[in-house]
Amino acid sequence: MTDFTKESFQAAIAGPKPVMVDFWASWCMPCKMLSPLIADLADRYEGKVVSGKVNTDDEMELSYQYGITAIPSVLFFQNGREVQRIVGVNGPDAYTQVLDSLL
Repeated sequence: MTDFTKESFQAAIAGPKPVMVDFWASWCMPCKMLSPLIADLADRYEGKVVSGKVNTDDEMELSYQYGITAIPSVLFFQNGREVQRIVGVNGPDAYTQVLDSLL
């Protein structure tokens, strides 16, 4: 899983594969709860989906650009556009349904 910066983020979402991005912060307990699930999904969809994280404290401009007002927020992109957003901690099915729909 990639730790996205502003530059690498833009390149990733412009690519041909669907992209799953976890917006998080190190002080966020729900983010820490969700992290193992996101890592597992990144492994399961490796080669099919680009997976990464954006630390909202380090990449504030990206957070503002995408209207991140609550974390964790997982955004899904296809063809350079956001197609789905899941805010908060959800079960694995919520994420796999979105990922499967993008493939």
